[in-house]
Amino acid sequence: MPGPILLKKVFTSEVALVDPAPDPIRERLQQAGYRLTRPRRAVIRAVREAGGWLRPEQVHARARRLCPSLGLVTVYRALDLLVELRVIRRLHLEDGCHGYVRSELDHGHHLVCRTCQRVVEFPGSEDLGPLFEQVAARTGYLVETHMLELIGLCPRCQAQGRRRSKRARAD
Repeated sequence: MPGPILLKKVFTSEVALVDPAPDPIRERLQQAGYRLTRPRRAVIRAVREAGGWLRPEQVHARARRLCPSLGLVTVYRALDLLVELRVIRRLHLEDGCHGYVRSELDHGHHLVCRTCQRVVEFPGSEDLGPLFEQVAARTGYLVETHMLELIGLCPRCQAQGRRRSKRARAD
């Protein structure tokens, strides 16, 4: 299946993105009452082509290559919407900040290497209903959704003997 076709606009420096194939992301946005705007498309491409997770400012820098007028506030709004629609996923990083990563599964979880920050998505097919019921009974909370991240060492970092995170080595 061919990728997006890039077309140069005659009177601007911005590049138009045209996808010749049906777009499941566009369909998901339309079903929720949103359009796949140029800024949203740029943000999606920036995250999907990254190969790993990105911080919002990194998404902004990459997406501006496709949409030079894109502002950081628009990136944050697009990220929030795309997370809500499960097009991308938000990761909670060790330093308390968020990272964003592409999502290939409708319901998936992530393994995050604490050393090289590599992210792998895996299917979330487990039944967590009994756990949610226990938590609700103990706390009075109504559990509406969940996010599962497993943090450890990827095979490459294990083979290289990396045991401490980059942050720990800097201290």
